[in-house]
Amino acid sequence: MNRRNFVRTLAASVAAASTVSAAPAPAQSASPSSALQPPFPLSVMLWCVFRDLPFEQRLEKIAQAGYTNIELVGEYAKWTSADFDRATAAAKRLGISFDATAGLHQGVGNPAERDALLASFREALTPMETLSCPAMIVLSGNVVPGLSHDAQHQSCIDGLKAMAALVEGRKIAGQPVRILLECIDPEENPKYFLTSAAEAMDIVRAVNHPQVQFLYDLFHEQIAEGNLIEKLERNIDVVGLIHVADVPGRHIPGTGEINYASVYRKLAKLKYQHIVAMEFLPTGDPVAELRAAKDEVIRSTRA
Repeated sequence: MNRRNFVRTLAASVAAASTVSAAPAPAQSASPSSALQPPFPLSVMLWCVFRDLPFEQRLEKIAQAGYTNIELVGEYAKWTSADFDRATAAAKRLGISFDATAGLHQGVGNPAERDALLASFREALTPMETLSCPAMIVLSGNVVPGLSHDAQHQSCIDGLKAMAALVEGRKIAGQPVRILLECIDPEENPKYFLTSAAEAMDIVRAVNHPQVQFLYDLFHEQIAEGNLIEKLERNIDVVGLIHVADVPGRHIPGTGEINYASVYRKLAKLKYQHIVAMEFLPTGDPVAELRAAKDEVIRSTRA
């Protein structure tokens, strides 16, 4: 299951199951770097892990794995006030912050959806405030039949500018509200419009607003176009969030073809200070794999 389908599942209130292929589980021995911290903050995309547990227990598992940030995909869509109270209390008790969320059902690439997109974003700002979550992940949406590529490219720019106008200068939890544009690779969704990180970065530059940045999902870009590190070097100024998983399979870094040690070293050299979020599907004990993924960041950046 991918995150886009998970959002759809939430909206439909239907439970979905996913299967993953077997891969070697990381060693569960004591972490050699347990007392050290990475040079940039880490997070976990919650849709990937502990889906069969109540929300508060999921937070406890993330904390057990050594993380203090979590990203959402609108799990709160049908929460009551009591649900929000329990979630925020658990997060405070565990020292966890919600650094970003997704879950808008409209894309910036379709001008016909613009009004609905802005209405959804306005509505989403309320739970974001409640959860002290300062960033929203947005998508382009699918190719619009009858609309030229250039017109849809411009719609992405216009849509992001309109969203930025809604949060101009606004802060949540003391941080500027940020809008993070993400690509999806064409294998996951052949109908998706914005599959190229290079084009998405051009769009963000054209918007030219400090609260609009690019979510660089390395899993998607490796499948779509590759050349991951050179894009980081040229565009680190517009990158506001990075998502991590290996190719193929969306499993823990080290199980596939991406040299994540080199990526992490480059991020440290570039003095990247935004979040790197684990968005991989564990094949073994999720807590052990999340710990191992964090340890690899620390080892790689201290080499």
